[in-house]
Amino acid sequence: MQATSPVDPRVLDAMIPYYLHQFGNPHSRTHLYGWESDEAVEKAREQVAALIGADAKEIIFTSGATESNNIALKGVMHFYREKKKHAITTQTEHKCVLDSCRHLQQEGFEVTYLPVKKDGLIDLGELKAAIRPDTAIVSVMTVNNEIGVVQPVEEIGKLCREHKVFFHTDGAQAAGKIPINVNDMKIDLMSLSGHKIYGPKGVGALYLRRRPRVRVEAQMSGGGQERGIRSGTVATPLAVGMGAACDIALKEMAYDEEHIKALQKRLYDGLTAKLQAVVVNGSMEHRYAGNLNLSFACVEGESLLMGLKEVAVSSGSACTSASLEPSYVLRALGVDEDMAHTSIRFGIGRFTTVEEIDRAIELTVTQVEKLREMSPLWEMVKDGVDLKSIQWTQH
Repeated sequence: MQATSPVDPRVLDAMIPYYLHQFGNPHSRTHLYGWESDEAVEKAREQVAALIGADAKEIIFTSGATESNNIALKGVMHFYREKKKHAITTQTEHKCVLDSCRHLQQEGFEVTYLPVKKDGLIDLGELKAAIRPDTAIVSVMTVNNEIGVVQPVEEIGKLCREHKVFFHTDGAQAAGKIPINVNDMKIDLMSLSGHKIYGPKGVGALYLRRRPRVRVEAQMSGGGQERGIRSGTVATPLAVGMGAACDIALKEMAYDEEHIKALQKRLYDGLTAKLQAVVVNGSMEHRYAGNLNLSFACVEGESLLMGLKEVAVSSGSACTSASLEPSYVLRALGVDEDMAHTSIRFGIGRFTTVEEIDRAIELTVTQVEKLREMSPLWEMVKDGVDLKSIQWTQH
C-alpha cells in the first residue's frame, strides 16, 4: 500500500490504554503516570529502531515524514552552513523534499536536481559527478510514492560515504515493506511515517545517525524534547501506535510481501488480458509490489477516476491530487503529457482481498472501454495510426 493505510486493529489495541487511564505526559519525571508513558515511548522507540536496524537513541519522534524531511534537509544545511552550501536531490522526490530544497535555495544554498532514467531510477554516474567539495547532503527517496520504484540505496549510501557527504532518504514508502538496514545501506538520516505502515496518522520519526555523528539545527523552538531536535510533548498514544505498527511490520514483512505480490500480478494480468495499450510507469524489476502505476492510452485520467468512485485510486500522490497538471514524477520519466494525464496509481496492501482486486479489474475495464468508445483518437490508434506523426492544426 502506498496511499494512507487503515490502522491495524492490533495497533489500535496497543494505543487505547494511553488515551484512557495511562494518560501521563512522558516528559513528567515526578509521578507514576509520567513514568508509565515515558516507558511506553521508549519501548516504541526501540520498535521503530529495530525495523530499520538502528539504535533506539537514533530515533526522533515527529508529526510525520513531512516534518522529518524538513528537519533533515534544512537542519543539516543550516548546521553546516559555514562550510557546506550545496545539496543534491532528484526531480521525482516527494513534494515536501522539493519544497524544502526550494526554500533552501531562497536562503542562498545551491541545489542540484538529478534527472531520472525512463525506468525512474537515478544514474549513479550522474550522482557521483554532481557531488562537490561543498556538498553537505544527498536526498534520494528509497521507494517512490507515485511509481513505486526502488532506488539503489545501498550503492548511493556507499558513494556518499566515500565522498564524506551525508545521505538522507525518505523511507516513508519503504519501511516495513522492504528490508532496510541503515548500517548496511550507509544511511545517515531517514524519514518515516506511521500511517504508511498501518499505524496512526499524525506521527512519524527521523532516524539520525550517531556514529559518524550527524548534527542538525532544530527547526522548532520549545522545551527541548527529543534531544533538543524536536520540541513539543511526544503524543504517547501515537508513538505507541507507530511502535506497534513497526513491530508487526517487521514480523510479518515476508508474509505481506508474498500476499501483495500475488495480488499485484492478478491485477496487472487481469487488466492487460482485457485491455490493449496499457503501459506500466516505472521499472517493473526494481519496484515495490504494492504499487501499480498504469497509463491507459486515449483515456482521460480525470474521467477515469470519476468512473472509479468505488475504487480508492489516484492519479498522483494525495499531496498533489488537487492539481489538474500531469504528474511531475511521470514528466520526469519522460512520459508524454497525454499518457501522463491517463495514469492511475493502484495501491495494494495487507488488508486488500482477491475480491477487491477482481472488482477493481471489472470496473476499470468497463470504464476504459466506455471512454475509448467515445474517443476518436482510439479509433485511429486501432487503425494503426501513429498519433505523434499527425500535424494538428488549430482553427
